[in-house]
Amino acid sequence: MSCTLDQIWRFPIKGIGAEPLDRVELSEGLPLPLDRAWAVLEDGGDASEGWRSCRNFLRGAKGPSLMAVMARMEGDMVHLSHPDRPDLKIDPAQDSTALFDWLKPIYPAERKAPAALVKSPPEGMSDAPFASISILNPSSLRALGQKLGQALDARRFRGNLIVDGLAPWEEFDLVGKTLSIGDTRLEIVERITRCRATEANPETGKRDANTLRALEDGWGHQDFGVYAMVRTGGTIATGDAVNLT
Repeated sequence: MSCTLDQIWRFPIKGIGAEPLDRVELSEGLPLPLDRAWAVLEDGGDASEGWRSCRNFLRGAKGPSLMAVMARMEGDMVHLSHPDRPDLKIDPAQDSTALFDWLKPIYPAERKAPAALVKSPPEGMSDAPFASISILNPSSLRALGQKLGQALDARRFRGNLIVDGLAPWEEFDLVGKTLSIGDTRLEIVERITRCRATEANPETGKRDANTLRALEDGWGHQDFGVYAMVRTGGTIATGDAVNLT
């Protein structure tokens, strides 16, 4: 197997904002740096320390317009943009009220309101209860798009690494195996089961594709992409070769 690292993405605030990267340094046993480093706890959500389930937080499955938020980290500051909102620059450690005010017009009023902007534990706050890095296969994305009759943006699936060169759904065969990107080693741990966040177009924040139904009808599951864990750290960059070791 010989593939290419086509894209790198991180999501500084869980469910709110996608940021493309050219390169990043990964560390053993940790998620991609500053990925899901913060999360917006909803009113009544679990306020304990450590990792918590996605049901406790604001996310695209509850408010599809969040899927259209883009992000950019600059030191401790997060820059956010959305097609229906003015740009916002915040320090997550201090500016939760500004963020909540900015989100209010694009988050459903009937949903539970934001209660706190919480800092994630070292293992991050992905939907998996471990320090995960999510990997997507663009060939599978094209196959799903063909099933739906429309092109799909990979941002729907919130993947950290987009690895090109695999056959459609070949990523599922990699569970239990290890990928190398330069000196970096990533063990593929499990498949990712998806939610309604993937139904929203990341350009508009509107639901326009029944991705879950298409996955179920076409392939008998609702999985897309795989979770990996960093076993050996190192710097990775777009264009790097990805190999099975």
